[in-house]
Amino acid sequence: QVQLVESGGGLVQAGESLRLSCAASVNILIFNSVAWFRQAPGNQRELVATIPNGGRTNYADSVKGRFTISRDIAKRTVSLQMNSLKPEDTAVYYCNADRYGNDYWGQGTQVTVSS
Repeated sequence: QVQLVESGGGLVQAGESLRLSCAASVNILIFNSVAWFRQAPGNQRELVATIPNGGRTNYADSVKGRFTISRDIAKRTVSLQMNSLKPEDTAVYYCNADRYGNDYWGQGTQVTVSS
């Protein structure tokens, strides 16, 4: 059974950095892609960054140049390095994995950026 567990969230001040991790219970190469989404209160869940299996990484315009998605196949983890954080980055961040149309989600990790 596929399980995704996020970690690394917390409370930081604007301009600081955080690194989120998504640990998978299976080999992450079985997924077509792994992504990070986020959802702020009252907002829809939005795509932040994607790392396809064999393709180029993609980022939301709002995080380009500040966030970096990466993966460690041996450790079965996908990370999101978030630099120069802004208050508008405050949200619950979710890890998502797609396998031929089947979506898997983690439980989410809270990121709060104070001004």
